[in-house]
Formats: sequence, C-alpha cells, structure tokens
Amino acid sequence: MKGGRSKAEPKKADSKLSVKKKGAEKPAKQPAKKGKAAAKDPNKPKRPASAFFVFMEDFRKTYKEKHPNNKSVAAVGKAGGDKWKSMSEAEKAPFVSRAEKRKTEYNKNIEAYNKRIADGPAEDEESDKSMSEVHDDDDDESGEEEDDDE
Repeated sequence: MKGGRSKAEPKKADSKLSVKKKGAEKPAKQPAKKGKAAAKDPNKPKRPASAFFVFMEDFRKTYKEKHPNNKSVAAVGKAGGDKWKSMSEAEKAPFVSRAEKRKTEYNKNIEAYNKRIADGPAEDEESDKSMSEVHDDDDDESGEEEDDDE
C-alpha cells in the first residue's frame, strides 16, 4: 500500500505545487502595484477637464432632454464626439476658454499644494479643519486643560 500511495501522491503534489508557484509569483507583484496606487494623496487637486469634456458636460444635458429614453452612455459619447468633430473652431472657442480658465485655476491649486507638501506634510495630513476649528474642538472636549497650554 505504501508503494501505491507514493506513486499517486507525488503527481497530485507536483500539480498543486506548480499551481502554488504560479499563484505565489503573481501576488508578490500585485502588492507593489497596490502600494503605489494607495500612495495617491486624496488632497491633491484633480486635473482639469479638456475642452472636449467641458463641451460634453453641456452636451449630455441637451442630449438627455432630446432623447429621454436613451440610457446608453456609449450612444451619448458617440453623438458628442461626432458633434465635436463637426464643430468649427469658432464654435469650440467658448469651451476652449472655459477649459483654459480651469487649467489656470488648477495650476494655482497645484502650486499651493506642492508648497504645503514641501513645507510640512505632517500638519496638513492630520485634518482638513482650520487651526481655529481644531482649537475650538479641543476646548470643547478637554475643558480648561487647553488654556494652560496656550
């Protein structure tokens, strides 16, 4: 009986081991990717929309009014893309200018964000509250103990 077991078990074990080896390699790579994705700062300003996406914000509203029964996102996108391609530069100009305004605002926000990160990330990561709100909360919770520290 021992001879029968030894012949049957190694085959099963080999196939299981080979599967585990393949599976073991993939998770080793995946946590590195997850670690990079998790490192994104939620306080970082979002990139501004391009002129086409600014156009699509308005186009979606008008398209839904004209086609209330249409639930297809692809149909709205395709119709918007066709309309955008057929528009002249003069027709696109208001959307381009709105996109440029958003971009300049984004550039200001990202510069301020980068300064905050360079100056002292520890303070900004604690809370979105202003310092006066933080001190107000501390006064409410701890009573007179906070007055001695100031």
